[in-house]
Amino acid sequence: MSGIETRHIPLSTGVTLNVAVGGPADGEPILFLHGFPESHRTWRHQLRDLSADHRIVAPDQRGFAGSDKPEGVENYETDRIVEDVIALADALELGNFTLVGHDWGGAAAWLTALTHPYRVKRLVIVNAPHPLIFQKSLIEDEAQRAASQYMNLFRNPAMEAGIAAMGIETFYAKTFGAHADLDSIPEAEKRAYLDDWSQPGALTAMLNWYRASRIVVPTVGEEEAKPPLWTHAPFPHLAMPTLVVWGLKDKALLPVQLEGLHGLVDDLRLVTSASAGHFVTWEEPELVTSAIRDFIAETG
Repeated sequence: MSGIETRHIPLSTGVTLNVAVGGPADGEPILFLHGFPESHRTWRHQLRDLSADHRIVAPDQRGFAGSDKPEGVENYETDRIVEDVIALADALELGNFTLVGHDWGGAAAWLTALTHPYRVKRLVIVNAPHPLIFQKSLIEDEAQRAASQYMNLFRNPAMEAGIAAMGIETFYAKTFGAHADLDSIPEAEKRAYLDDWSQPGALTAMLNWYRASRIVVPTVGEEEAKPPLWTHAPFPHLAMPTLVVWGLKDKALLPVQLEGLHGLVDDLRLVTSASAGHFVTWEEPELVTSAIRDFIAETG
């Protein structure tokens, strides 16, 4: 990624993150959050393009790739991740910024925008469900519940042993093969994934994101599954301009996640792809990059 360097940045939250930074120092900042099981490289195409005229910041989030991997499930609660986001912005002296998130990074981005709206100038979500819509769909939508059973699998304490038994390359093939054409992933990217996942404690740290989540995933056929009490309370709206980019072939997060967004986001734009799936950031990078550029231009 030309013009982009990585730095190890210690945060006030007690972790040090490996962070890709680039672009003009006085450029408008964009902060990117990746998801499972990736790294800042999720955004490699967007970073290369947008760093031409924006200040880009893309960490490996705690537990991933080159960043610290603290022990203990409690260290991966979404509140801790949000604290990292704000601490990183503070460390780099970002006032307010455009926040972009995919997958678990999108979950953190939703919550950061909800809890720190004065810092998030614009929000961009890529294939990451709104927490309220996601939780309700897991109760009410049988297809989404079935599609999300992998979350219970990843929460199983025996998961690491299962991955060790199958081998890291088989885990790679299962993780991405169900969601994208493996031939579309360059060999260098594959090696980067395998190297990251092979680090001591890496798999447990990544899986702890699932174990720490408060999202309730009932089993298929579970009777009388009820949504948590928090889903009955009035839910705050987002007022900042928000762009949602969605690959409609996502097998884990179904299009039901787009239903009801207009009732929770006051200024919403939606860009979809009928041909991309969950990893749209590198399946159809031009779509994602142009959507972000157009969104920033339209919202000043």
